[in-house]
Amino acid sequence: MMNSSKNAIDLSGPPLVVGTVHSPGSLAAARRIRAGEIDLLELRVDAFGKDPEPLLRIAPKLRVPLIVTVRHASEGGALPLSASKRRELFAKFLPCAAAIDVELRFAREMKLVLDLAREKNVRVILSHHDFAKTPSVAKLRQLAQHAFREKADIFKVAATATCSRDVATLLDFLTAKNRLPLSVMGMGAFGKISRLTFASCGSVLNYGFLDTANASGQWQAKLLKKRIAEVLASAIQQQPPQKNR
Repeated sequence: MMNSSKNAIDLSGPPLVVGTVHSPGSLAAARRIRAGEIDLLELRVDAFGKDPEPLLRIAPKLRVPLIVTVRHASEGGALPLSASKRRELFAKFLPCAAAIDVELRFAREMKLVLDLAREKNVRVILSHHDFAKTPSVAKLRQLAQHAFREKADIFKVAATATCSRDVATLLDFLTAKNRLPLSVMGMGAFGKISRLTFASCGSVLNYGFLDTANASGQWQAKLLKKRIAEVLASAIQQQPPQKNR
C-alpha cells in the first residue's frame, strides 16, 4: 500500500513535478513511471468516475506518491458529479493518497473529506482554477488567506496567462510573503514559460502530462522535471562567488 503519511511529500527540497492521470492512456503511462522520473502522480478520479474500480485496483501499485483529485465540473472536472458522489470517491481513494486536492470554493462542502484526510495524516491542497483570465494580485492574496483559514497545507492556483503581464501578476503573487506553500501555474499561450519560471521561483508542485495534455500550456512531465533541473543548475552557476567577510 502507498505510504499515505505527509512524509511522502517533501516540500523542503527542489520543486516537485506532478504527472496527471486523466485517461486510460495516461494511466498506462503511470504504470511505467519509476521513482525518480517524476515526483508525484495526480489521479484525476473524476475522469474515471463512471467506473473507478480499475483505477482503484491499480493505484496502490503505482511507484510514486499520489495526489487524489475529484475535480468539480465548474473547475475543469470531466463529469458533473454530485457532492455526495465526490465525497464517496474521495473516501474510496483516500487510503492510497499522500495528498488530496479540493477546490477552495467547495472546501466547506467537502469538509468531511478534509477532516478525514487530516485524521489520516494526508496533506490537503486547496485549489483555484480560472480558465478565463489571471486574477489580480489582490484577489489571489484574498484566496490564499481563505485557503489558510481553511487549514490548507498547500494553496494551488492555475490561471489563464495570455500575455507577459499575466505571468508577472502570478509571479508577484508567488514571490510575495505567504503563509502557505504555493503551487502556481499558467495555462494558455504563456503556460510553458510560466511553469518553468514559477518552479524556479518557489512553486512547490508543478504539473505536466504523461501521454496527452489535459490543459493548455503543459509540459510533458518527465521533460518538465529535466528542464526545471537545468534552469536551477544554471541559476546556481550564475550566482556570484561569496566574498570573504
